[in-house]
Amino acid sequence: MSTLVNVPKNGSLATTNSNVNFPTWSNWLDDIFNRDLPSVFTSNFNPGISLPKVNIKENADSYRVEMAVPGLKKSDFQIDLDNQVLSISTTKKEESEEAKENFTRREFGYASFKRTFSLPETVAEDKIEASYNEGILSIHLPKKEAAKQKPARRIKIS
Repeated sequence: MSTLVNVPKNGSLATTNSNVNFPTWSNWLDDIFNRDLPSVFTSNFNPGISLPKVNIKENADSYRVEMAVPGLKKSDFQIDLDNQVLSISTTKKEESEEAKENFTRREFGYASFKRTFSLPETVAEDKIEASYNEGILSIHLPKKEAAKQKPARRIKIS
């Protein structure tokens, strides 16, 4: 493939490809998978669990980490704390087999993710709690007493 570079009088570069009418390998493969294969092959493809989004909220007494991960069970999660690094991960394997007189069909899938967060020193690590309800994993990170915001008060002058 030859590429010609024209330099116009204003100094900018304009690229001209002499093989414009020939598809590239990636375009050709995209066309095959997006147009030529029956939709039964492409519609059943599951790339796995994507990296879930996380909301982190802070109030005077604690932090709360909320992660939307529907379709899992609480036993699917592993939450670890090591040297002020909180790790949330899951691994899910699915297998199914259908055996009939003339054929056997096996399907399997594997999906996983891992999110890690560096915790501030103000978190009371021994009081961290987690719950999973209706597709939301919620982790409560209470602050140490010394780090909690004290209410404003008025000081009298003597």
